[in-house]
Amino acid sequence: MGEFVTLFIMASALGMDAFSIALGMGMLGLRLKQIFNIGVTIGLFHIIMPLLGIAAGKLLSNYFGMIATLIGGGLLLIIGLQMVLSSFKSDDDDKLMQPVGLGLVLFALSVSLDSFSAGLSFGMLGAKTAVTVLMIGIVSMVLSWIGLLMGSRFQHYVGSYGELLGGFILIGFGIKLIF
Repeated sequence: MGEFVTLFIMASALGMDAFSIALGMGMLGLRLKQIFNIGVTIGLFHIIMPLLGIAAGKLLSNYFGMIATLIGGGLLLIIGLQMVLSSFKSDDDDKLMQPVGLGLVLFALSVSLDSFSAGLSFGMLGAKTAVTVLMIGIVSMVLSWIGLLMGSRFQHYVGSYGELLGGFILIGFGIKLIF
């Protein structure tokens, strides 16, 4: 039971990153179906990435941990800049930064890269693989949904500046990860 609680706390910590970034993404004024799909995609990436990390094990932990952080920060910066730039364009030109297709994959990848590093640690500690990756995936998915829903509710109060604010939030997290 103690291991389960510890694992839940770790999964929550990894999911909080997805929550805070989803809060900014939620300001795009997404539909419920999009919010559902984004949460599921983030959850899947939070299963795949720690699974890959566990598989990679001890060999790459020191080397890839820093690279994963830099890549994640760079992706968040790019997505945030796209959001800021698209906030100045008309709604017709807004298809570039929609969280679908490649944009959704890049978003989910950027918020799940830290799960890869965590997976490396879990692999070295001998954690139960199935329980570990499912817990991380489910918690991250639920926290992403909460962040997206809160962001979409907050977007109604900030109006047209919501996308701009969301972009600055993503840029801030990207800069934080890089430096």
